[in-house]
Amino acid sequence: MADRVTVIGWDGSPLTATARAALGAATLVAGAAHHLALPEVPAGAERIRLGSVALAARRIAAHRGTAVVLADGDPGFFGVVRTVRAPEFGLEVEVVPAVSSVAAAFARAGMPWDDAQVVVAHRRTLRRAVNVCRAHTKVAVLTSPGAGPAELGLLLEGVHRSFVICEELGTAHERVSVVTSDKAADRTWRDPNVVIVLGGPAGTAGETGAWIAGRDPSAGPRGWSLPAEAYGGDLGEGETQLLRASQLARLGPRVGDLVWDIGCGSGAFAVEAARAGAAVIAVDRDRAACARTDAAARRFGVQLQIVHGTAPHVMENLPEPDVVRVGGGGAAVVSAVADRRPQRIVTHAATRDAAELVGRDLTEHGYGVECALLQSVELDTRAWTEKERSVAFLLSGVLPRRSP
Repeated sequence: MADRVTVIGWDGSPLTATARAALGAATLVAGAAHHLALPEVPAGAERIRLGSVALAARRIAAHRGTAVVLADGDPGFFGVVRTVRAPEFGLEVEVVPAVSSVAAAFARAGMPWDDAQVVVAHRRTLRRAVNVCRAHTKVAVLTSPGAGPAELGLLLEGVHRSFVICEELGTAHERVSVVTSDKAADRTWRDPNVVIVLGGPAGTAGETGAWIAGRDPSAGPRGWSLPAEAYGGDLGEGETQLLRASQLARLGPRVGDLVWDIGCGSGAFAVEAARAGAAVIAVDRDRAACARTDAAARRFGVQLQIVHGTAPHVMENLPEPDVVRVGGGGAAVVSAVADRRPQRIVTHAATRDAAELVGRDLTEHGYGVECALLQSVELDTRAWTEKERSVAFLLSGVLPRRSP
């Protein structure tokens, strides 16, 4: 096992005295090509060019001597420290940090970043990273080959965003560009790069400043499934407060998800899914419903993509959803949604026959189906008399072959 392992972050500035001392004593140095070319790397040290960090950690664990791992930026922030410290390697690690590439990117842009979401995009996580960019007004994306600015721009089709693209930060080839998301695919971008994605109304931290990094979970009114008055009153039968609460509970929208709300009506469900941090596409054939949904989104300060059109035809060009609420359109729309294989689907029916039809179709598509008869009675507490009664069949489908 290596006697000592030091992970050194490098942001293009001169190495600190601590970093130079550790590097000067190293008998093994691991890093990218530009790290291994640094003049401070001892001529007689064994050199490992980093590809797989896990493979490098195994070689370091078998090394007799002092090892150094060089990495860009802060190696403890989405960096190599997590892998090197894995229990399987048994390494004791010291870390010498540098300015993270995210902090450097926002510094180049002259912007604060305590209110930003930070995501990592590679081929496996690209879609979820894009969903965060849809849902939030300020996002820093740590990209990778095949999941860079061009791919982000292509997957954000229909959603306007501005990109601040920072290439090769800290090197002589550093370049910062500002483009709109629809133009990002028109150029070739150098790796490594960080993309700051901006769009929508900017949030405010108030007079005392921000108190938590990223999205403020206390923004907006307290509570879920807000009463009809919060959305202008007179909601449709598929948007009653308790039914909406049950729909949200069945779907569990979360950060990184893309939610379809088919038949968005007043926008109550779409807004509350967005308040949970999910990206939402709200669809309705009624222009007035689209306008109400847009107004509700603005009132609550959430990001929605609103699409006017008739389901199921309008769904053909929408990006793949994670969970879907069908507020209108019946069995035909539910069937078309199931063809797209979201993890979860929720809808409601007014009659048992309609509920059985939807349930059979979901079962035929391979979904596990649950159905509950929901009855709610609103009471006037001044006289304890009934004000309004609502009855609906709530149906939910879960695709067993995908993780929930």
